[in-house]
Amino acid sequence: MSHTYSAVRVHVVFSTKGRARAIPEDFQPRLWAYLAETAKNRATHVLAIGGFDDHAHLLIAPPPTIALSKLVQEMKAISSKWMGEMGHLRFAWQQGFAAFSVSESNLGAVADYIRNQREHHAKHTFEAEFISLLRKHGIAYDPKYVLG
Repeated sequence: MSHTYSAVRVHVVFSTKGRARAIPEDFQPRLWAYLAETAKNRATHVLAIGGFDDHAHLLIAPPPTIALSKLVQEMKAISSKWMGEMGHLRFAWQQGFAAFSVSESNLGAVADYIRNQREHHAKHTFEAEFISLLRKHGIAYDPKYVLG
């Protein structure tokens, strides 16, 4: 695909299974780094990765050669397996994810938002954050899949 050019940036959000607080604070930097490495191994440019104890945020530029759903599925499966190998035996990600397009002019703000999740969640729950993101992007949702 030598004549294919792409500038697609995506903010991806997914939660742990059952919104379990399964990512210990001291282990989060290792998980974010592992997710970044997993993305890079799939030719995906990583602009920011962060999260909290029950979810992850990724700001990525996926290649045009892989579907976003396949990329996210692979990243979640590989990182979930790795978490088990690291001793977090009951760790799992939820089935779905949310993805939001990000304009060039908003990249810095979204990256800062992702890097400052700890401060953000001192004031807001994941559910409130997630619903806010869905509404901001005009995405209809079924509360039974969003509310913990």
